[in-house]
Amino acid sequence: MGSGQDDADNACVIGGQPVVQPNGNVIVPIDDCVETSLLSFRSTDGGQTWSKPVLAAQLLFDTDPGHIRAGPLPSAEIDSSGKVYVTWEDCRFENFCNAGNNDLVLTTSTDGLTWSPVTRIPIDAVGSGVDHLIPGLAVDRNTSGSSAHLGLAYYFFPTVNCGTTHTPACQLNVGFISSTDGGNSWSAARQLAGPMNLSWLPLTTQGFMVGDYISTSIVPGATDATPVFEVASAPTGRPTCSNVHTGAPGSNCNEATFTDLLLLAGGTNVSTVASASLPTKKPGLSQRARVF
Repeated sequence: MGSGQDDADNACVIGGQPVVQPNGNVIVPIDDCVETSLLSFRSTDGGQTWSKPVLAAQLLFDTDPGHIRAGPLPSAEIDSSGKVYVTWEDCRFENFCNAGNNDLVLTTSTDGLTWSPVTRIPIDAVGSGVDHLIPGLAVDRNTSGSSAHLGLAYYFFPTVNCGTTHTPACQLNVGFISSTDGGNSWSAARQLAGPMNLSWLPLTTQGFMVGDYISTSIVPGATDATPVFEVASAPTGRPTCSNVHTGAPGSNCNEATFTDLLLLAGGTNVSTVASASLPTKKPGLSQRARVF
């Protein structure tokens, strides 16, 4: 932790995202290291000491298809009042995790100690069979509470029933959804990129890797959000970008970082389109980048 300090329980954790409240308190939503619980701890003295972790939520998720490297790591942001928003992939609303797919869900807290009940982000209907994963959340820090503006980018598989190992049927896409009332209602979801064959992605020891992180930003006071995400194209010279037998990265991977400018909106079936349907590279992001 900050200044090399541990939390009070020396907990085994992974994937923490510190956020700072207006009063200076630091809140860290974080997974336990076996990814069964979302925990939270905080510091009220600038990171010199830390509280014991508290349980924010249980983590319930199904394995994503296609042997992709993913999991229920949190994405956290904070609004102008100091309210913390955390999202991750979770299957609790899908037939008690018997449907095989994950939604994206949300919980909030004003103090890092008490957390709201987990709610489902309605990207697709319950039972749709769409698998949602690897979220990147943004919150406009000029907004708060019931007027908070949220933007959320994520990856998704149109159907979870596409196999558990490398298969052309498992095609990965990028999506976006937003809210202008603190997550009480959401816009219609928008597809930003894809489909991508998983064989176009580098293969690691933990599966095909699209980056397994994603980001969205909102300039304070802006009416739009800027997600940043990876898009892979067919490799050059051979059908896969990695040696699927050894996991060694290939030299012909064709993957780059893209962005798009998307209006923030709320309510059911509200358009979020503010640009062309294809992602546009921003200056500084046009260089092709490999993920290892």
